[in-house]
Amino acid sequence: MKTSINYPDIFCQRLKAARLSKGLSQKSLGILAGIDEFVASTRINRYEKGVHQANIEIAQQLATALEVPLAYFYMVDDQLAELTLSWVKLSDLDKTELLAQVKAKSSW
Repeated sequence: MKTSINYPDIFCQRLKAARLSKGLSQKSLGILAGIDEFVASTRINRYEKGVHQANIEIAQQLATALEVPLAYFYMVDDQLAELTLSWVKLSDLDKTELLAQVKAKSSW
């Protein structure tokens, strides 16, 4: 029996983890993402708790503010999510070299 994936829960966990890793308060993140300062803390709190779901535009603003790829918020595989965070920090040359190594080790 296949279990369903709860993407909203993944989003909540990843949003909070990314915010904490940047050392930002909920209010600070909200303001950086362009949310009105008077509701910023409450909105981020509700996104992190899953009370409300951020639409894709807000999710992109949050990703930009946190300097993470939008896809990071939705990746089911934790290792892939971690790899993605590392990937965006690499130079173009390093990305090319790493991708060549991965392709050489994979069966495609």
